[in-house]
Amino acid sequence: MSDIIQPGTAPFWVALMVVAGLGLIELVSVLIGASASGLLDDGLGHHGPGDHEAGLLGGWMSWLNAGGVPILVLAVILLTAFAVFGFALQSLAAHILRPLPLLIAVPAATLAAVPATRWASRGIAKVIPRDETNALSQAEFIGLIGTVTIGPLDQGHPGAVRVKDRYDNVHILRARAAPGHLMATGTLVLIVDGADGLFEAIPAPDSVANSASTGV
Repeated sequence: MSDIIQPGTAPFWVALMVVAGLGLIELVSVLIGASASGLLDDGLGHHGPGDHEAGLLGGWMSWLNAGGVPILVLAVILLTAFAVFGFALQSLAAHILRPLPLLIAVPAATLAAVPATRWASRGIAKVIPRDETNALSQAEFIGLIGTVTIGPLDQGHPGAVRVKDRYDNVHILRARAAPGHLMATGTLVLIVDGADGLFEAIPAPDSVANSASTGV
């Protein structure tokens, strides 16, 4: 074990383990029909590039998240860059003299990882599928048909609805039922309203549901 974890590299190994954990969370969430990254973005009110509503923190996130990738993906990029720069820095220092103290190595790796994350997010945003609501305005989801993936939907705690937009991109919407409705997981629903990242749904009309079931 000591041959793997060299002196001064423990924080960078921890970063890699966190990356693995985040990947596992996203995989499990997708398997149950949701998306941890999409739900996290909606829950935190993340609106993508140019969103400065959160003040200084919002402006910093907008700068860092230049590519508009989901927050979970951004965290994976940042942690991976932090680990890579940390390992490289400590390896170089060990070859010259000895590994740097963590009080020097950790800030140095962080300073290198931040601009690298900004650069990498731009490239990754061009190739990954968008599975959150940031790509479209909220009004463009009104009238879409989706499937309840986390339910049942009632007037209480929001669940999740999986929809496809007109570009055939998949989105996971935080939603609850419109007043007077209750919809179980797996129900086809119609998005009828939405505000501040939360949508309202009703059962899809019978004609739409029948068309979806027959593939028309």
